[in-house]
Amino acid sequence: MDNILWIVLLGIVGLLVILFFVFVPVGLWVSSLAANVKISIFNMVGMRLRRVKPAKIVMPLIKARKAGLDLGVNQLEAHYLAGGNVDNVVNALIASERAGIELKFEKAAAIDLAGRNVLEAVKMSVNPKVIETPNVSAVAKDGIELLVKARVTVRADLERLVGGAGEATVLARIGEGIVTTVGSADSHKEVLENPDDISKRVLSKGLDSGTAFEILSIDIADIDVGRNIGAQLQSLQAEADKNIAQAKAEERRAMAVAKEQEMRAYVVEAEAEVPKAMAYALREGKISVMDYYELQNLKADTEMRETIGGKGTEKGILD
Repeated sequence: MDNILWIVLLGIVGLLVILFFVFVPVGLWVSSLAANVKISIFNMVGMRLRRVKPAKIVMPLIKARKAGLDLGVNQLEAHYLAGGNVDNVVNALIASERAGIELKFEKAAAIDLAGRNVLEAVKMSVNPKVIETPNVSAVAKDGIELLVKARVTVRADLERLVGGAGEATVLARIGEGIVTTVGSADSHKEVLENPDDISKRVLSKGLDSGTAFEILSIDIADIDVGRNIGAQLQSLQAEADKNIAQAKAEERRAMAVAKEQEMRAYVVEAEAEVPKAMAYALREGKISVMDYYELQNLKADTEMRETIGGKGTEKGILD
């Protein structure tokens, strides 16, 4: 019985020891002591209670202290609880300090929480980035289309990273500047002869205002001659004018046909009144029966002549 009790006690003690080493980061605490970073083991236990991984705070703190940065545990822990990347912020601070760029922890944390990669921003501030625009279609005054591709050298502006526009805005503004510059040229040949004029005019407009970047240079990489937009527009306009004229002509023809049919209806209506008039004249004695027969003979002769004349015309046409 005593042996069983001792086994149970040993098991409980062993379990407590295991839970202690699992819950209490002793190894991390020893590493901090070896790096001369003063942080108590109770503070690390408190981090676990606050659902903060101690390694996410202690290791960046050791890195910062070794680099000579004066950062506190509370600063890093607050940034971690806010959803920030503590390690990335510390790396950015170390890189900026080595490059001689003034960057405070609050600014770096704000950039990180804004969703931007603060370390990449510091690297871009030291080593400018080249952005290549897609082919920008622009038309000169002579109607010739030019396809312009530019390379833009930009440097990150750390002061404007929070709230500043990104690369898409810079590219859109540059595209607008290229279209405006080419469109103001009297001939596409002028643009081909002096492509650097595009760079100078676009760069002088301050396109980086309100963005997170500073434009250092704009270089025209390639210019291709595209379509003759002016000729195409004139051709389309001529085709449209022709269709309008045809529609108006068809409208006039339809109106003429309708007018002709209307006049024929009047003739038929008038001819329908002739028998009535003849009957009235016979009743009233205005004309005699012989006059009526002579009129009928004259009508028959006229119809015969028209029939003969029509056949002759058809025969001549056939011949």
